[in-house]
Amino acid sequence: MTLTAVETFLNGGIIAYPTEAVFGLGCDPDNIDAIEKLLRLKNRSADKGLILLAANYSQLLPYIDDAKIPQDKRFTVLSRWPDGITQVVPKNKNCHALLTGKFDTIAVRLTSQPDVVALCNQVNKPIVSTSANLSGELPARTWQSLSNQLIDKIDFIIKGQTLGYTQPSTIIDALTGEQFRA
Repeated sequence: MTLTAVETFLNGGIIAYPTEAVFGLGCDPDNIDAIEKLLRLKNRSADKGLILLAANYSQLLPYIDDAKIPQDKRFTVLSRWPDGITQVVPKNKNCHALLTGKFDTIAVRLTSQPDVVALCNQVNKPIVSTSANLSGELPARTWQSLSNQLIDKIDFIIKGQTLGYTQPSTIIDALTGEQFRA
């Protein structure tokens, strides 16, 4: 029996999926075993933290400290989305350290990529998002270019297309605008 992307997500599986520019790897942000599996798969340090990719802002609320986003900054923060801009915001006190790494913030992004929007809306939460590559290697831009070392360990591949962006998302501090990755 072949599982769907939603069933794979809900069962703690690792999913490869298209984002704006590259393919991502992700899982349920509330499933610690799945996050640990993802970090092992990529050979990625837990200190770095991960990105949450969502279809809408309300899906991010369980993970962020929305009260720490000042009203005078809220419009600017929300107007940067969707697509292309990952924003680092204050994390919710209940947010797991595997998502945030060594930081007291969490990186989040809203996307319009239709496959990701559909998945996030069906599970009503964001998906963990990290590039589909082993640490230090170039990320895959199509599902066909996923590394053979990864394919054997991925539980489901959404065979869609990226939005065609040429660079991975810019990462900025949502409140100050400081760029961490251009």
